[in-house]
Amino acid sequence: MELNQIKLPASVIADLYYSSLIVMDKVPVIFQPEVVVNVEKDEPDIGWKWLGDNSKNILLIVHYTDVVHLPDHELSFLSGMLGACNLTLGDVAIVNLHNHPEKSYKELIVHFKSKIVFLFGVEPKAFHLPISFPHFQIQPFGNCSFLFSPALEELEDDKMLKSKLWVCLRRIFNI
Repeated sequence: MELNQIKLPASVIADLYYSSLIVMDKVPVIFQPEVVVNVEKDEPDIGWKWLGDNSKNILLIVHYTDVVHLPDHELSFLSGMLGACNLTLGDVAIVNLHNHPEKSYKELIVHFKSKIVFLFGVEPKAFHLPISFPHFQIQPFGNCSFLFSPALEELEDDKMLKSKLWVCLRRIFNI
C-alpha cells in the first residue's frame, strides 16, 4: 500500500488535527489545544497536552523532543498494536513527557484517572516513580498496573521485543 493511499477513519483525523479543524455553523469555532474544558468540572485544563479520548483510563507515556505527541510512523504502529488488543486511540491517552517535564507521575495518574500505564522508552525513574522494574514486567503500584518497555521505534523493528510485549498485553487485557 502506498503512503498516499492510506485511508484513516474520521475520528483519527479529528484527533490528529484537533487544533486546526474549524467547525462551520453560524459562527466559526476554532479548537485550541492549550485550553481544554473539563466537562465534569467545567474548569479549564490549562497546559495539558495529550492525544486520544482516554475512555478506558489507559495512559501511554512517550518521550519525543521533536514532535508534539509522537511521530506518524510510531502512531501507526501503536494504532495497530491497540487494534490487536481491541482498543482504539479513543480508549487511551498518549502523553509526551517532553511537554510535561514538571508533572509528577501522581499528577498524571490523577488527572487521567489511569488504571494502566505504559512507559514506552521512558524509564520508571524518569517518570518519577519511587520503584524500579525491568522491561516487560507488569508492576502493580498505587492502584495502577505499570508496564515499562523499549521505545516504539525499537519495538517495531525487533520481533523478539514485539513478542515479549504481546505476552504482557495478553495478560493485561485478558486476550
